Amino acid sequence: MKWEILKLEDLYRGFFHLRRLRLSHGRFEGGEPMVIERELLDRGHAAGVLPYDPVRDVVLLVEQFRVGAIESPHGPWLMEIIAGLMDAGERAESVARREALEEADCRLDELVHIHDYYSTPGSSSERISLFVARADLGEAGGIHGLADEGEEIRVHVLPAEEAFDRLDRMQVDTAMTIIALQWLRLNRDGLRERWGG
Repeated sequence: MKWEILKLEDLYRGFFHLRRLRLSHGRFEGGEPMVIERELLDRGHAAGVLPYDPVRDVVLLVEQFRVGAIESPHGPWLMEIIAGLMDAGERAESVARREALEEADCRLDELVHIHDYYSTPGSSSERISLFVARADLGEAGGIHGLADEGEEIRVHVLPAEEAFDRLDRMQVDTAMTIIALQWLRLNRDGLRERWGG
């Protein structure tokens, strides 16, 4: 089916870019195209990575304040995987490695690509590349992040089974983290065999 942008208007340009689009698109049942108006948050693309130590069978999660979760019954400090936005021309794997150093002072070994997906395609153009990475987490921990980006990030190293238990008890409530932990739960034995765990 065909679609066409009829009008494009910038509403806001800052850390994020908000645009209003008037567009038309074909209908499943045929006939005249449907004309709609939508706001689109253009925040760029992102990469996320779950560091996993197959020898110790532990994962690294980070905890930080998230403004979007200020009404959460659990509070606005969320346990998440490491993630960050891609700079122009940057590869997703490079973002994962850069963010692991910035957010957790963690060096990653081999990365395994889990999936690429749109986070909220009804209102945002963001596409996320998701990875799990082999890492030695024996010395991991502490508080990290970039002060000039307003980051204060606490590192947690958890046994994989404890992370899965938190997932089952709904103590993990961000999509990226849920997907990564569920993938690890399904593929952990194969990763440990491949990575010598």
